[in-house]
Amino acid sequence: MAHSIIHLARLAPVALLAFGSHALAQTAAPLPSSVANAMAQAASPQAIAEYRYRLQQYQAARAEFERDAGAYWDAIAERRRIRNAKRRTGEQITPEDYVLVQPPVYTGPKRPIDPEPSTEPPRERKSLPVVADFVRAAAEYYQFTPQRPSSEVEFKRAYARAAREAGLTRDQAVRVYAFETGGNGDHDMQSGLSKTRPGSRPISTAIGYNQLLTTNTLVLLAEQGNQIIKSLNDKAATLSGPRRQALDRKIAVVKRMVAFARSIPGNWSEHEKLGRTPQGWGVHALVLDIDVGPLLQTHKLLTSVVFAQRKGYPERLTAAELEMMNLTGDSTGLDMVTMPQEMREVVPTSNFFQRSGYERNPVAIRHNTVAKLLAVTDARMDANSNNPGARELFAAFETSAQR
Repeated sequence: MAHSIIHLARLAPVALLAFGSHALAQTAAPLPSSVANAMAQAASPQAIAEYRYRLQQYQAARAEFERDAGAYWDAIAERRRIRNAKRRTGEQITPEDYVLVQPPVYTGPKRPIDPEPSTEPPRERKSLPVVADFVRAAAEYYQFTPQRPSSEVEFKRAYARAAREAGLTRDQAVRVYAFETGGNGDHDMQSGLSKTRPGSRPISTAIGYNQLLTTNTLVLLAEQGNQIIKSLNDKAATLSGPRRQALDRKIAVVKRMVAFARSIPGNWSEHEKLGRTPQGWGVHALVLDIDVGPLLQTHKLLTSVVFAQRKGYPERLTAAELEMMNLTGDSTGLDMVTMPQEMREVVPTSNFFQRSGYERNPVAIRHNTVAKLLAVTDARMDANSNNPGARELFAAFETSAQR
């Protein structure tokens, strides 16, 4: 009954206009186009009633799903805490320390479409900064312009030298590059953008061979800044004249950026906030520089290798294992790496993600155990390693080995 009253109230103005006197219709001025369009789009009472009924069904089904999903992801977090506590005391991790069932999947009705025209303006799509923004911010805040390579091969050779000197293997570097970029990425490739897809949009600030986010760049400078500056100073010592002066000026800029990255508490969330500022964008421009960019890309992988060694893992990480640490974070990734094969076969990938990250990751959802995720990662590395960019990076490693 209440629905009928509401519907009649909404219908009344339309009814008066539709069934008014013929004389009034003849003498009335034409309606403004906006009013006429709104009237033409007005939903019928039956459509509104159907929508509200379906909305109630959807909301009830969704609420039930959210209760189940909330309990599941609470259990994921609790088992993760248990595993972390066991590792601190040196206890063995067992299958019971993981949630061994897959996360619930919503199978209820879809949210119905409101038949009434919305009076709210459409939401503006939040834009992400692109390479031009990073370069512009670097000039504004640091009076710095990244020195771009004369060719992509030059950047690949610089990366190969830096990676090899740091102890990364050719297979680790080339296969991770193949996975992250599809085997054809340039040093300034940004996630979501493609030269072959005009009008494509960035989906993150990730740039380069190992897809560093602004947050990655800031964290690496905060944690590895001294080592990066040492590498630059070592290179400067081999130069003279204008080239030495130019690199000395660049080192001074890098020192300022390191100080900026260390100006806040050393955790990911705080650096993530800093990475959203124009000053943080300016720091991210370093990934484009021929001297600094290869060092940052190298340290992105090297920190994971060192982390595994520090935690007592004696084996050399395969490229797929290294990518798991790159994808989920060092601690979580090492959890997968150190897992026996028989456990990899049964432990769901959801154990290694936050809910929001998991639900945005179709690869982890489709390949939903640790074994399957590692296998598909290896398969993609195999396929993409045959692409021209990966073959070029492979050759760059061969060249660096001969020097």
